[in-house]
Amino acid sequence: MARPEAKIDLVEMEKLYSMQCTDEEVAAFFGVSTRTIQRRRKVKHFGEAADRAKAKGRVSVRRHLFRLAAAGNVAAAIFLAKNLIGYRDVVSNEHSGPDGSPIQIATNPDLSQLDDEELRQLRAIAEKTQTHRRD
Repeated sequence: MARPEAKIDLVEMEKLYSMQCTDEEVAAFFGVSTRTIQRRRKVKHFGEAADRAKAKGRVSVRRHLFRLAAAGNVAAAIFLAKNLIGYRDVVSNEHSGPDGSPIQIATNPDLSQLDDEELRQLRAIAEKTQTHRRD
């Protein structure tokens, strides 16, 4: 004995797909398996209705987003710019020294201006920072 065909109301189905519901969600709404929905979508009128409803839903969302952007919603404008026009945030991680010159990582300090006491202190500091070698 064959199982009776599940009743799926096309008007309700179109409403669900226009809200971008997944096949799983549509199946749950009608109390059928996802496989049943996928099989039905292969039937021309059912599949075309589902695709048309999804497209109408995307247009509705886009229309609303454009209205928000036109009304001054900065987040909506940024979203549209990034997703439709290709704008992107660019973060530069390049570092440089003064006036764009290279960063100096090794220097040869001019010690000629230091007096004997300053040189002695500097030598003591340098000796403290030296790693002790094992002989």
